[in-house]
Amino acid sequence: VYEPGSTFKILTAASALDMGVMSTSNRFYCSGSRVVDGKKIRCWKTKGHGSIDYGQGVESSCNCVFMDSALAMGTEKFYDYLQDFGLKSKTGIDMTGETSGLFIAENLVKTVDLARIGFGQAVAVTPIGMMSACSAVVNGGTTVYPHLVKQVVDDKGNSIDEVYTIRESKRVIKESTSNTMRDLLERVVSNGSGK
Repeated sequence: VYEPGSTFKILTAASALDMGVMSTSNRFYCSGSRVVDGKKIRCWKTKGHGSIDYGQGVESSCNCVFMDSALAMGTEKFYDYLQDFGLKSKTGIDMTGETSGLFIAENLVKTVDLARIGFGQAVAVTPIGMMSACSAVVNGGTTVYPHLVKQVVDDKGNSIDEVYTIRESKRVIKESTSNTMRDLLERVVSNGSGK
């Protein structure tokens, strides 16, 4: 497991937009930090992003926008989305040694923890879990179950074992949310922090 940092913002944005606590028209002011529970949490851009809308916040990867998003959702609802994205359990990939992500127990999450989780700190995920969750964000909003092996064949190409079985997908976010996220993420790589 690893602390995902900014890549986790994809899931925060998708969850907040899907829940309706944020919209692309929301406006924010980033001074370079937020004070949460008396603790100063810095944005990566310490001079701040100034006045921005949600799309600009995603585009520029503004920590303050993602703190506000997580806080607006609350721990219970945000954790529900993270569970639905599959991060709190194993993906079931066909290889040994898989583990699930590590999360602070829901009843122990402080407001300052929730703010940090919003931009990918104070949480640990697996790379395959993160890839699977992000795939759900952009593929129309349904889960993707990863696999490595479809079948085992002998030296003549005859199938010995059909390893991969298709599992039913689960809807995590609305298709309209997925469409919005694809647009926002395209902006990240064309004009924003991912350029």
